[in-house]
This record gives sequence, C-alpha cells and structure tokens, in this order.
Amino acid sequence: MNADVVIAGGGPNGLFLACELRRAGVAPLVLERLAEISTQPKANGLVGRVVQAMDYRGLYERLSGQPGPPTPTPVYQFAGFGLDLRAVADNPLYTLPIPQRVLEERLDAYAAELGVAVRRGWELESFEQDDDGVTLEVRTPAGRQRLRTRFLVGADGAHSTVRKQAGIGFPGSTDDRFVTRTGLVVIRDPGLVPETGELEVPGEGRVRPLQWHWTPRGAFAFASFEPGVHFIGSAEWDQPAVDGPVTFEEVRDAFCRVVGRDVVVEPAPGAAEWKRRAGSNARQAERYREGRVLLFGDAAHVHPSFGGPGLNLGLQDGLNLAWKLAAELGGWAPDGLLDTYHRERHPVGRRVLLHTVAQVALLSPGEDVRAVRQIFGELLDEDVVRRRIAELLAGADVRYEMSAAPHPLLGRWMPDLPLGTTRVGEVMRAGRAVLLDFTGEFGEAVEPWRDRVDHLRAETPEPPAPAVLVRPDGYVAWAGGSGLDEALRTWFGAVTAVAG
Repeated sequence: MNADVVIAGGGPNGLFLACELRRAGVAPLVLERLAEISTQPKANGLVGRVVQAMDYRGLYERLSGQPGPPTPTPVYQFAGFGLDLRAVADNPLYTLPIPQRVLEERLDAYAAELGVAVRRGWELESFEQDDDGVTLEVRTPAGRQRLRTRFLVGADGAHSTVRKQAGIGFPGSTDDRFVTRTGLVVIRDPGLVPETGELEVPGEGRVRPLQWHWTPRGAFAFASFEPGVHFIGSAEWDQPAVDGPVTFEEVRDAFCRVVGRDVVVEPAPGAAEWKRRAGSNARQAERYREGRVLLFGDAAHVHPSFGGPGLNLGLQDGLNLAWKLAAELGGWAPDGLLDTYHRERHPVGRRVLLHTVAQVALLSPGEDVRAVRQIFGELLDEDVVRRRIAELLAGADVRYEMSAAPHPLLGRWMPDLPLGTTRVGEVMRAGRAVLLDFTGEFGEAVEPWRDRVDHLRAETPEPPAPAVLVRPDGYVAWAGGSGLDEALRTWFGAVTAVAG
C-alpha cells in the first residue's frame, strides 16, 4: 500500500479530511489536479455549525485571526430577506468571513505541519477496487504512476471522476433560467456609506452588505472581506446566452442593471479573474459509499450557492467520515460503522438542497414571487420563524438517529457548556470521543475503552444528564444514567477488537 487513504481533491474539504485522518493516526495521501491553489473567486466564508466545529478542533483562531471562541452572528439573510437574530434566544447561526483561497492556504499550511502528503499537479485518471484495496492510475508531472491504497475518497468536485467511475448516480435537476456574475472591485460610488458598508439603492434606500437583495430585475449582493476591496455578485433571469471570456465590464454592467442605477466601480488591484455561471444544479449522489470508495463535498452533492451552505455541508461530511474511516483502519470499528456515514449525511445533504432551491424560487423575478415574498417577510417578524430559518441555515436542526434511550441531546451537537476552568469546545480538540462524567460514577464503566474514549470528570452549573458520551465529530451518542456499555459497543466496538 502507498497510503492508508488516498483523497482525490485538495480543496478545503480534501485538506480538512486529510488533517482529521492524520490526527487520528492514519497516513493519507492527497492528490490535487491543480499545480497551485486557485485564485478564482469562490466561497467567501464559513456559515453554520461548521464554525463551531472549527473551534472544537482548535482551528477557529487560526482561520479567523480572532482570539477566543466564535460568537453567533446578529444578522444574516435568507433568499434576500434580512434575518435579524439579535432577539433570538440561543441564536444557532455562526459565520466566519474568509475567502476560500485564504481558507485553503491556511488548511494547506496546517496539513504540512501535521505531515500530510499533498501532491499538487497529480490527477486521478482511473481506478479499480478489490476486496483488499484500490489500485489507482495517476497522471503526474513526471508521467503516469500506479498507486495502491486501502480506501479512496472522492473530494474532486461536481464533475467527480471518482463518483463517475464508481458507477454512482447523480440525480437531480438543472435550473438554467438565470446567470450569475461575480468579481472583486473597488467601489468609488458616493452611495456607499463607509461607516456601515451600506449602499444606496433606488426604491430600497440603504441596503446591507453580506446578503442577497431581491429587485424586480434580479438579485445582487456585495461585501468587503478586505479593506478597500468589495465582492460583487448579480443574478439575472431570462437573459440572452453569453459566450466567451468574462470581462470586468460584463460583471459591472450586470450588477448595475440589477441594482437599477450606475454604480461607480473599478477592478480591484490584481483582480484578473471574473466569473460567470449559467444557472445552477441541485444534485446528490445516490450513495456516498461503494465498497472501498467514498464521496463527500461537491463530489457527493451540488446545490445553489445562496445562503453559503457549501462548506458547512462539505466540511461536516469530512468531520463525520474521518473518525469512522480511522476506526475502520485501526481495526476497532464495530460492524456497519462506516455505513453510518451515508445514513447520517445523505439526509443532511437533501435538506440543504431543499432550502437552497427554495431560495432560488424566492429570489426569482415576477409579481407572483413578489406576493409570496411579502407574506414570507411578514412571517419573519416572528422570533420563532427566524429561529427555525437560522437552524435550517446552520444545520442546527440535524439530529442523527441513535439506538440509545431517548434524551433531548441524543444525536445532536454537543453544546459548548462551561466545564469549570475549561469548556466543551476545548476538551474536544484532541479529536477523540469524550465521556463527560458529571457525577464521577462512570469512570470504571468506560475504562475498557480508554484507548479510544477519554473520560473527564466534569462540572457545569446545570448538567444535562448524569453523563454524556460525545463522538469525535461533536455529536452526542449517549446521554443518561444507564445503557452506557451498549452505546460504547455500538459506536466504539468491542474491547477485544483492539489491535495489540
């Protein structure tokens, strides 16, 4: 074997999975088709539960440049509606503004620190799997090579070679009614308010950055992620098809048409790439596993980008998959553990497809849409509705199916409770399962699993249960006073299965 796991695709998702595997004692190999990290504008940040996940892995400060744990965002948006979350109790929505290029650079540096092997300019061409592993044919700068691995993971994007050659279907739909254009500019417009970052728009007054805005002509967005430079984006429906390279003038003119007036902009220094995309796809792989081949990220699902859920979904796929794959390779995984990756993450992917397609519908032009938007906007006046939408965007409504006795925390994300001089987010940073013992009565019960489950005698003002078993991905596998032994065997195997 050349590697325990080969990951095809070295974007943020592939790099994060590789780091998770390496921390769990697995030797992954990342193959990335591009010779260098792409400078093309893509995602502009992390939105949702993944921000807390980065904190639970000790990566939040590295990625954000800010000390301390993340805090919920006071405002966000859904389908061009402002989502004021300041009065929402236990606001579940977190954001981390960071251009994808910067995110990838920082994850790449982290992977290098961990000793992850990343091969840039290497492209997977084909593979064959058998009972013991997967044989890969790879094109490299020095010629073709054959590699052997125990598992192959496809993180190679929407047009995934891994998915196609594994024979996994990718059903869904394509909406080609609209065109989006994006780019980086400097806004010189007198209608830009420097103190707030708002922009004057005819008929709308001042509109906020960091969200899509609906107009009778389409939708637009703008935001500044570095001083003096703005991202601008527009979506127009039923426009003539445009071929050829994208220019600054095309991006600028489309933005101005949707806004409804000329906005004074000029290309940002060094901004040489502009982006045009016709329509959007909403597709999901029929299954996330085929033998020794697994999919995640865009290889497993693609969806409209409105609301920014892509990295929340993809990175949490990796969070879910990594510890299960490491358990399989470590020889202690209970039967069927790796299959729970598809069972848990496939419904989450369907949920994201649902709300992103709904946002496209609400952003479409037309008097019928205007009427629906008016009713929907009135519903958003209710705190309970705003919270439901925030949970949907964050992925905070995810609850994995568990076999243990019912408990409100079971299958859900473990809250970042204070634990004396520490907190949950800090004790999870080893990337291992943790039994939070609030009574001190469960140490002996968990002792046989000490090689894969940490035991912590914990204190918190209002314990949610006598003890809580938290999986490495931050989700609760068991909470209560009885049935711990069964939960440990279900998720962490029989103690006799430990190698050595």
